[in-house]
Amino acid sequence: MKASRILKWVSAGFEALLGIPFFGGLLVISLGWSPLGAALILHIVTLIFCAQERATYAGSILGIVTSLIAWIPFVGMIMHLTTAIVLLISAAIQKEDRFFG
Repeated sequence: MKASRILKWVSAGFEALLGIPFFGGLLVISLGWSPLGAALILHIVTLIFCAQERATYAGSILGIVTSLIAWIPFVGMIMHLTTAIVLLISAAIQKEDRFFG
């Protein structure tokens, strides 16, 4: 499995966790908004790997935008859940290059 696909699964899981109503907000606020910074870094790393492996990177760009505006109540929750769904779909349909021989 390619690194970009693994990173998409990890990013999607993290976004889904942050998108859980009230729990995600409580987690972000209690940790001083550092999960948003961690998510931003994770999405940038995922974007770099996607670019190197020529994989789709729309979910990573959406994740970067989400990390930057997620401090807004309710908007952040909706954005986290939307990003998680986009990343899950992107990871699920990503084709793997297999070389037999």
